[in-house]
Amino acid sequence: MRLGAGPADLGGDQIEGHHAVHELLAAGRRRVKAVWVVAGLAGDEPLGQIVALARRQQVPVQVRSPDALTSAARTNAPQGVIAWAEVVHAVPLAELLAPHVAGPPPFLLVLDGVTDPGNFGALLRTAACAGATGVVIGRHRSAPLTPAALKSAAGAVEKVPISLVPGIPAALQLMAKAGVWRVGLSPAGPVDLWRTTLLDAPVALVLGSEGNGLSRLVVQRCDVLARIPQSGALESLNVAAAGAVACFEVARQRAIQA
Repeated sequence: MRLGAGPADLGGDQIEGHHAVHELLAAGRRRVKAVWVVAGLAGDEPLGQIVALARRQQVPVQVRSPDALTSAARTNAPQGVIAWAEVVHAVPLAELLAPHVAGPPPFLLVLDGVTDPGNFGALLRTAACAGATGVVIGRHRSAPLTPAALKSAAGAVEKVPISLVPGIPAALQLMAKAGVWRVGLSPAGPVDLWRTTLLDAPVALVLGSEGNGLSRLVVQRCDVLARIPQSGALESLNVAAAGAVACFEVARQRAIQA
């Protein structure tokens, strides 16, 4: 059921889970081909809201047996609903770097090799909740927008623009030319994130891969390497958790300066 695929597409054409499907329909940014709901629950909340919203938009709604829905699902818990839609289109990096006179300064989340769909989706959700103006991923070594990623994102993909770039190091150079500070997160960073004074300026938070962290070239392109202060027994945070802490530190500092 894939719609409108092209070279700058990110996938994301199969959407599962009531939060993700509701936001897909509510945002109205992508053409929706069909919505399946499980028999017996179509009139109950929250699926009832999804059915009503889909019908108002003249999206075909099909009631399916639990077995049929489970067979079509690509996650373990589709929560009784699956939708098929146009793929998510990437936006040019230049669009994310363009100055916005009336809006906040750029606040980008850059993912250098995050390959786990669950982490990717969680980071998209964090970006949306913390007020990030965009997410940047590389064409290689990046998690796709699978149903699992979309379910973890809980609709954030409908709200936060995503730029797909040939390489993260080159993208970071373009950010520097656009006046965006590049702050890499690293447990070995010499700067305490709480004391970083760049976060209320145009900024890109750069997160590394789950296993290896930031790549060598990406480290060289960062203006600052910052660490999240820790006092517990474990050495480091999961990348999704670290991203959440860092994104909301940006949001906190910007709220203080506002």
